[in-house]
Amino acid sequence: MFGIALSYRRNLSHKSFNLPKWLEYTFACCGILACQGNQLDWVSSHRYHHQFTDTDKDPHSPTEGLLFSHVNWIVDRTYLTMKCGEPNNVGDLRKQPFYRLIENTYYLHLLASAVLLYAAGGIPFLVWGGAMRTVLVFHVTFLVSSVGHTWGERAWNTSDLSKNIWWLALLSFGDGWHNNQHAFEFSARHGFEWWQIDMTWGVIRVLEALGLATDVKLPTEQQKKLLAL
Repeated sequence: MFGIALSYRRNLSHKSFNLPKWLEYTFACCGILACQGNQLDWVSSHRYHHQFTDTDKDPHSPTEGLLFSHVNWIVDRTYLTMKCGEPNNVGDLRKQPFYRLIENTYYLHLLASAVLLYAAGGIPFLVWGGAMRTVLVFHVTFLVSSVGHTWGERAWNTSDLSKNIWWLALLSFGDGWHNNQHAFEFSARHGFEWWQIDMTWGVIRVLEALGLATDVKLPTEQQKKLLAL
């Protein structure tokens, strides 16, 4: 939740809210532990996804097959570069020394976490706290890209295949309200209705109450009316 849903997706990719740099970088480090790539690569792919959603240039659209959108796209970086080009849409992050440092030392962080897990509990910690946790988080995140563009319900008149899926929202800490996100990608809140559970939004509200999250963006009622089905 802190690394992918809050940091990589809502804070870094969409700038849905601002954080003090020390806290922004702390949450970004949580994202490293998800083993889904450094911030520059992840944010670049996600921004391309929103710019070219479900078109030929989308990095992971199920229009190329459900398996492709779920996992195949991540293992073929050459094909991804052919579709989208180099990650040249993250200039705001690349100008910060912290993110350039992480880009150059990313695998060292993963190695260090593995060493710490082994030192703390041996093979069981390494297997369950490292490998199995990583696989689980991978699939939950990738379900948003694959299943979240295949099945579910639409609440907004977007030009893509994004859907809202309640059970996926529970697994992904709110990111499963995917049609909501594509309709208002700038929004810090993805679960708009009272029954749409969005745990990441709850954390952002706490951070806002503490004065740590500022410029929290939400869609206006007028914006909602324009896209409502």
